[in-house]
Formats: sequence, C-alpha cells, structure tokens
Amino acid sequence: MKEPRLEAVYSADTPEKAEAAYDGWASDYDADLMTMGYRLPWHFAACVLKHIPFGTGPVLDAGCGTGLQVEPLHLLGWRGFTGIDLSTEMMAVARLKGLYDDLQQVRLGGDLPFGTDSFAAAFCVGTMTPGHAPIETLDELIRVTRPGGFIAYSLRHDAGQDPHYLSYPRKLLDAGRIRSAFDSPEFATMPLGEPSVRNRVHICEVMA
Repeated sequence: MKEPRLEAVYSADTPEKAEAAYDGWASDYDADLMTMGYRLPWHFAACVLKHIPFGTGPVLDAGCGTGLQVEPLHLLGWRGFTGIDLSTEMMAVARLKGLYDDLQQVRLGGDLPFGTDSFAAAFCVGTMTPGHAPIETLDELIRVTRPGGFIAYSLRHDAGQDPHYLSYPRKLLDAGRIRSAFDSPEFATMPLGEPSVRNRVHICEVMA
C-alpha cells in the first residue's frame, strides 16, 4: 500500500517541501499512520521508559509533529515537554492534545533557540532523515542537553537510508561527546503499509 502523502513526505528534498507536505497532512496524519500499523512512537516510548529515569525533565522533543511519541509518556504522568517542529499545522494538532508546555516553530539543522544545558533530555523521532533534518542536528541536541542527560532518537536502518546518517553518530561516540546507553534491534516501522521501512531507537548519554 502506498500512502500518497507519505510518499510526498519521503520525496521532499528541501525543508520547505517537507513543511508544505506535513502542513497538508496534519489533520489526517495520526489516522493514516495507524492504518499502516505505525509502531515507532510506542517502540520509542518503551525504550525511553526502560533506559531514561521516569520524569526526567525538562525534555526537548525536536521534530515533535503531532506528539505521538510523548503521548504514552504523558499518559503515565511524565511532564515538562517542549516541542519544536517546522510544521505549524502538525503542532496545532499536538497543542490540542495538551502534551507540551511550549511549542515553537523551529527548523532543525541550524542553531536551536535555547541556551546551552537547557534540557535534561532531548528526543528526536522519525525526523533526522534527508530532506527533513540533517544528522548534524545531533550536535545542537548535545549542546542544549546537560552533561549526564540523555538524547533518544530514531534512525532508519534500511536500504533507503543515507550511509552518512549512520556513520555520523559513531564519530560523536568516538570523540567522547556521547556514550551509548541503548541501541534497539531493527523493526518494521509501518508493517501494514511500508514494510521495507525499518528503524532503530538509539539512546545515548551526553558527556561533559
């Protein structure tokens, strides 16, 4: 099954095209992904609950979209989320859910509008991919996360992935900027709609 709006998102090769694609999809985004068996938000939340102390905060959710990935955490009582995204329409859906203390339109890839060491953790789910956000986004997430804090993110691990997105985190690990805390096995992200798309969840600790 091919979801035309998913194809538009995947084919977006500039942030402007990605913003337009997500803005146009926002009202149906959650429902459409559910029909494709979307697993990433709940797999991500399970990994976070296992490897990051419950209630750690404040948390930056970079590329928050409609907030699916923090819904399970919020349901359990986790608070202190700040969400940023390039799509105002996606954030409008998230705002109606009451998940975030603050929501701001921010394009990932440049400087983030937060001070150094502002957050105890940072999330980035389904966002660091060509045409959306560069993998170098990790550098800014490290900057705004306190030493000893955590960065939890997902990356595609399939034939459609740019190898640079998989090699860059290794450079950060080798440089001692982060320490790996957990790497999930690969899993099918949308097995009922796009079974070839596979992801892993990565959790790392920010080093001093």
